[in-house]
Amino acid sequence: MSKGSLNGTVLDGLYDIIDGRRGADPESSHTARLFHRGIDKICQKVGEEAVETVIEGAQGRKDGVVSESADLLYHLLVLWAASGVKPAEVWAALEGRKGISGIAEKASRPKD
Repeated sequence: MSKGSLNGTVLDGLYDIIDGRRGADPESSHTARLFHRGIDKICQKVGEEAVETVIEGAQGRKDGVVSESADLLYHLLVLWAASGVKPAEVWAALEGRKGISGIAEKASRPKD
C-alpha cells in the first residue's frame, strides 16, 4: 500500500489483524501477550501511549507525535478488541456527532 492510499480503512485492517491474534502464542506475538495479560494491562498501555503522545505534542516534536500516535492507535485498537468494541461502532459514534458542536454534544451526555 502506498503512502498516498492510506486512510481510515487502515485502522479497520489493523483491528482485524489484532483481533485475529487473540488466541495466538503470547511468546511469539506482542498482541497476544497483551490479550494474555488482560484488560488492566491493555488499559495501562493505552494510558502510557496517550501520555507519551501528549509529551511529544507539548514539546513540539512532530515526528514524535506521529510515532506515539501510531503506538496509541495500536493499543487503543487492542483495547477495543479486548472490550468487544468494533471499529464500526466508533465510526458510527463519530458520524453521529457530525455537525454538532463539541459543547452541545458534551451537554447532551447523561449526567452521572
